[in-house]
Amino acid sequence: MPLGRRVSKDVAEPYEADQRLAAEYEDRLAAAGEAERALRAAQAAGVSGPELSGLTVAFDKALTAVLAAAEASERVAMGPKVYSVETQDAAARRAAEIAYRKAKARPAVRPWTDEVDRLRTAREAHRLSFRTQPTVRV
Repeated sequence: MPLGRRVSKDVAEPYEADQRLAAEYEDRLAAAGEAERALRAAQAAGVSGPELSGLTVAFDKALTAVLAAAEASERVAMGPKVYSVETQDAAARRAAEIAYRKAKARPAVRPWTDEVDRLRTAREAHRLSFRTQPTVRV
């Protein structure tokens, strides 16, 4: 008989999915670093046109992937109490929201929160500096 708190199957599935995604964080971070190095090298070489555009989009996708892994790592550090699904009643969803806010204050979660903020800022700065989507002519 397990001694820990039981978690519903609805909550266990997204929690396990986040654990798998969190395990990929280091690899995704390395891929984003490699994509950024390729982009910066192309800029330094004076490359323009579709090749630079492709590198810009690849870096944006790599940043988005590492951000998703960091967010999953943050949720895993918070624990399964912060997960809620639409099939739960309102009281359970509210309890999950409260647990989420309480977990954000824990010292074990704070580094992941800072990392998510850093990555989100880097991605937005990149998107403001470079066009990652084609513009529409009017």
